[in-house]
Amino acid sequence: MPLNIADTLPAIDILKKENIFVIDKTRADSQDIRPMKIVCLNLMPLKIATETDVVRLLSNTPLQIELEFMKLGSHISKNTSQEHMREFYVDFSEIRKRKYDGLIITGAPVEQLKFEDVNYWEELTEVMDWAKENVTSTIFICWAAQAAMYYYYGVPKYQLPKKRFGVFEHKTLDPLNPLFRGFDDVFFMPHSRHTEIKEEDVKKVPGLQIVASSEEAGPSILIARNGKEVFITGHIEYAPDTLDKEYKRDLLKDLPIDIPKNYYPNDDYTQKPVVRWRSHANLLYSNWLNYYIYQETPYDIREIM
Repeated sequence: MPLNIADTLPAIDILKKENIFVIDKTRADSQDIRPMKIVCLNLMPLKIATETDVVRLLSNTPLQIELEFMKLGSHISKNTSQEHMREFYVDFSEIRKRKYDGLIITGAPVEQLKFEDVNYWEELTEVMDWAKENVTSTIFICWAAQAAMYYYYGVPKYQLPKKRFGVFEHKTLDPLNPLFRGFDDVFFMPHSRHTEIKEEDVKKVPGLQIVASSEEAGPSILIARNGKEVFITGHIEYAPDTLDKEYKRDLLKDLPIDIPKNYYPNDDYTQKPVVRWRSHANLLYSNWLNYYIYQETPYDIREIM
């Protein structure tokens, strides 16, 4: 799809090597159509890796998308150069008066803190309030999903006895939901987290629906407000080698970590991981863009409410 992003974003070159079609801003500007405006609040420490994951998934439909990356003024990234942040990111304070067709809020490595103890919690809640009135549909990923369900609906999170780590089988509980058009009976999704939400807490909230779940990983995809909010507790956006890098990083740091489940052939970490989630990841995001944004958003973006 024509993806309107900065010509020099590192993700462009990375994805072209994967034979994934990405059009740069110069060419996209010459196409006479109204692009879908998507903004991504990237809270992950390794910004470029997450940017690449997001661009990869948004580049698989015929829709033209104008993608921006947002940062919080109350948080300074320690793992990505400030030059990169200045060139490719815009502060929330600069865009809070704008409207967007879609918003993606990524996970963050702060899940073992209380939500209120996260140093950018107050500004993040401002973003979540803003999204309710200014964005057609928002996807919240992993910690952001837990944070949004807590802030919007009072759903608590719980510490797991050990990290939930690996690739887990899931089933759709609402197979006619547009998010799952083209899905198989089961699908796989990576998870990498220390906390969880519980089904019994979700069921107490009117309007918050679990639409996919896993016997091992628990509730995995939830929706609210007719799809204006989509919560994904795992990382279906992950690249093939992300869990591999996390596992080997923790081993080097001598941290307690189990081998990721259902990931390496015969649980042999010297072998290339088996990718089980790529096609469903593409389907999920394509369906979100089509059914919850393109089919719902007004042509005049100023009319989003």
